[in-house]
Amino acid sequence: MKNSSPGADDKAVVVQDLEKRFGNFVAVNRISFEVRRGEIFGFLGPNGAGKSTTIRMLCGILAPTAGRGRVAGFDLQTQTEAIKKNIGYMSQRFSLYEDLTVEENINFYGGIYRIPSQKKQDRKEWVIEMAGLQEHRHTRTSMLAGGWKQRLALGCAILHEPPLLFLDEPTSGVDPISRRLFWDLIYDMAGRGVTVFVTTHYMDEAENCDRVALIYRGELIALDTPVVLKTRLMREQILEVQCERPPDALGILEKAAGIQEAALFGNALHIVTNQPETAAASVREALARNHLVLRSVEKIAPSLEDVFVSLIEERDRREKPVQEVRA
Repeated sequence: MKNSSPGADDKAVVVQDLEKRFGNFVAVNRISFEVRRGEIFGFLGPNGAGKSTTIRMLCGILAPTAGRGRVAGFDLQTQTEAIKKNIGYMSQRFSLYEDLTVEENINFYGGIYRIPSQKKQDRKEWVIEMAGLQEHRHTRTSMLAGGWKQRLALGCAILHEPPLLFLDEPTSGVDPISRRLFWDLIYDMAGRGVTVFVTTHYMDEAENCDRVALIYRGELIALDTPVVLKTRLMREQILEVQCERPPDALGILEKAAGIQEAALFGNALHIVTNQPETAAASVREALARNHLVLRSVEKIAPSLEDVFVSLIEERDRREKPVQEVRA
């Protein structure tokens, strides 16, 4: 990896064979990827997949066990303090001071980031306006609703105008409207040239990203645009089943002929299959036999969630024979 100076290329993040071990447990297993400047880069995976561990290494909070990387142009192993000064970081746990007001929290972080005194007031007003907190500037932070707290935390994370922003599960536990408003802020920042690296387990949010990386059991199992992931990586077909009592139908259809996987998807079921005609016939027969009304069964384009589930199941199937041999 060349030791180029900060800003010498268009890569905000470059990592090669990044690894993190805790004793014998491998939390992140030799992953490699690049993030372009100004990109919204989604990092997806189930809980415990290694998302937060990766983001903490990239932020200079956690030392890698092995591998190389550059973040905001600085070396991941030797320049962690420089990295911290050139990034914004918002964790999945609310990290502001509940007993301070909105304005006091912003003032506090302005001091941490050593923002020049002549610029502090302008930046504070910008954050308050960006977050829509004009009427809450003197409100104690503990009194804010979840969505307001979230926007305040984002504002404090970008108070020093970093070129690269890490968001670790930023919308976890927030209502759908607040999530949508939060993503509007992300779009606005990306439009200003800020690189946004966001971890999430909400698959619908991943549709908003320029590219998406899927991590499972510490390994990177796919990386591309949402469109490519849905059109090229999904070899199976998806059938959407609308019927009565979907949870009961799920247990029935999981064992039906031609069906590889079945999962609840809102008020419907999604069926993964390599044999759509056989699977559709099995759905009709199985539901009729169990006296469940079938409203419709039709082939649909896969969602990112469908793709992710399919990739995980494929990885598990490949690993199962190895685990059985070891046993």
